[in-house]
Amino acid sequence: MKIHHIAIICSDYKVSKQFYTEILNLNIIREVYREERQSYKLDLAIGDHYVIELFSFPDPPKRPSRPEACGLRHLAFSVENVTEKRNELIEKGLTCEEIRIDEFTGKEFFFTQDPDQLPLEFYEM
Repeated sequence: MKIHHIAIICSDYKVSKQFYTEILNLNIIREVYREERQSYKLDLAIGDHYVIELFSFPDPPKRPSRPEACGLRHLAFSVENVTEKRNELIEKGLTCEEIRIDEFTGKEFFFTQDPDQLPLEFYEM
């Protein structure tokens, strides 16, 4: 029917929380600390439809090497203006790839990454 949520395990909760809330401007729905798991769980709103669950766990295993490791390839966000979003993220200190054109749709997109090198795509609506 639709995607319910996307779960991300981060290596440094404070850094990732700041990235997703202050750099990407996602809204906090709720934040809980689960003592028995030594884990934070931060629910973040993306528009009106999706939620990212940001988790912290003690010593999570590293992500497989990039760029074409098996598993989730990247997380893509829709944006109205790709150039403006890229400039905004560069001003906030992120390294962003050059803007590309999707050969099938003609839409613009670019990639950057989160603090744990999870590839993030920003794609023209």
